[in-house]
Amino acid sequence: MSGRGGLLVVVTFEGEADLRASIEAGLGPTATARYLSDVAVPDRAAEIRSAVAVLAWNPQRELGSDGLAALRDVRLLQLMSAGANHLPFGEIPDTVTITSNVGAFAEPMAEHVLAMALALVKRLPQKHAELAAGGFHQRPPTRRVEGLVCGILGFGAIGKANTTGATDEEVQFAGTLADLDAVLAASDFVVVALPLTRATDGLIGARELALMKPDAILINVARAAIVQERALYDHLVANPEFTVGIDAWWVEPFSGEEFRTDFPFLELPNVLGSPHNSAIVPGIIEHAAGMAAENVAAFLRGESVRGLVRREDYA
Repeated sequence: MSGRGGLLVVVTFEGEADLRASIEAGLGPTATARYLSDVAVPDRAAEIRSAVAVLAWNPQRELGSDGLAALRDVRLLQLMSAGANHLPFGEIPDTVTITSNVGAFAEPMAEHVLAMALALVKRLPQKHAELAAGGFHQRPPTRRVEGLVCGILGFGAIGKANTTGATDEEVQFAGTLADLDAVLAASDFVVVALPLTRATDGLIGARELALMKPDAILINVARAAIVQERALYDHLVANPEFTVGIDAWWVEPFSGEEFRTDFPFLELPNVLGSPHNSAIVPGIIEHAAGMAAENVAAFLRGESVRGLVRREDYA
């Protein structure tokens, strides 16, 4: 424990030296961090009740029912993740302010999107498969990127915008979900970077996919459930020129289950997959922890915070 602040912040996940240093730097003189892994199990609920804020990855898994109940005396629950759809909102007291770590992972995720987009537009997975099968087909030619239209759904930390439809960025158009159909129809690339909320769950289904160009490229680095699984698989089978890059899957280990898909996406030549690792680069966890801690310190000082979670968007 650092002795620099009188306010206590409980960290619910394991922290090696570099990560702890990032959290302490982020909190500065405002508060002291205490790690549950350093506290005897019978004493953890009391430790949480004595804190003003809790910093967590997966509160349900890390705290359990007793720990969640102990949040009633906590002012802030700060997440390490940018998304909040995994939270058990019914078990978190209404008096607790919740903030997510918006923007912490944006840069490496944007790099991942670019890598997937270039691989798919140049049909690298398909050409690799042809070579592996003994074929050497230089034609048909691949597409040029110049002049193609990229639509970003969720122009926030990853794509630089918000939900208001207004932006100061140099884009040709910025709108809201009310403009979804027009964006899907006009785009050669569609990047899904939205949070998973009541409004976006199942947002892209068979109707929306049918609006897209036959050779469009869809990339999802957000949450899988924003795209309807069966509808996407059926569309890929029926439209072999349509391609998809999937980083976020419908069933992942984070939810406590083994990775699986209900349809054999990875057997399709027009699918490029990655194991939800778009944000995972060296030093990113320490960077994210520092940003989360800075957000906690700002809250405790009465300043504006990033990623304020609106419960009504989820529950």
